[in-house]
Amino acid sequence: MTKNLSKGNSKGPQIPTWVKYIGLSFQLFAIISGVTALGWWFQQQSNLKFPIWLLLCSFAGVVIAFYSLWKSMQQDR
Repeated sequence: MTKNLSKGNSKGPQIPTWVKYIGLSFQLFAIISGVTALGWWFQQQSNLKFPIWLLLCSFAGVVIAFYSLWKSMQQDR
């Protein structure tokens, strides 16, 4: 009566792909917004007129988020 959702492996039931991708979108949002907020805080502490910390941290957040996405996609193979 119990369905085994795993396809040939003994790791247990697999997560549906749509759930995984929704989780990845929240992960990307959390990484980018968290690192950007850190850059905003650095910018407030430095009292510089040009928002260099905000720009650097937001760019770093995007790079980290896409690296995390790439690593997650490599595990799916």
